[in-house]
Amino acid sequence: MPSPAVFLDKDGTLIHDVPYNVDPALICFTPGAAEGLRLLHERGFRLVVVSNQSGVAKGFFPEEALTTVEARLRELCAKAGVSLAGFYYCPHSPDARVKRYATTCFCRKPRPGLLVRAALDLDLDPKASWLIGDILDDIEAGTSAGCKTVLLLNGNETEWELSSGRCPQYYAADLKEAAQVVIGQNLRNRVFARPGFVSKGDAR
Repeated sequence: MPSPAVFLDKDGTLIHDVPYNVDPALICFTPGAAEGLRLLHERGFRLVVVSNQSGVAKGFFPEEALTTVEARLRELCAKAGVSLAGFYYCPHSPDARVKRYATTCFCRKPRPGLLVRAALDLDLDPKASWLIGDILDDIEAGTSAGCKTVLLLNGNETEWELSSGRCPQYYAADLKEAAQVVIGQNLRNRVFARPGFVSKGDAR
């Protein structure tokens, strides 16, 4: 049976946003991230990072450098007592300096390709899954993939170009609060889905 997952944006959501950084020494969890990951892990959610990495396309670092980034993320997760199910990234950009990465692809958020690929690779159920990010491109990717969404209000979204696919279902201050939202909503849905359960509003 496909598993539920939480898809996590990397920069600004999971770790501090240091532009175009691949130095492991500068990769650190955001406040509340370790606690949030533990909460989700304890409830059986698989944790998957989905990240745009246009620094590859723009020539700031080679794609191979992301292996070190993934290793550092797995190290941080292990220290927090959780495991990372997958690390998926898009190296492309329409305005790439490195010609082979200059493409309009399906994997660059706001398109859902990273989530779709992860779901196929890892046997995940998008409809039972969540996307947590800090900009509306993240939200659109999650919505397009069929996930429920939480937007972190950390100031990284500055344009607020809202449309039907870019409206978060929930908001949170940090990853810990987002995890509490996910867990609370999942628990509520399970309670109301119990056979024979009648809410007070439905009682006659």
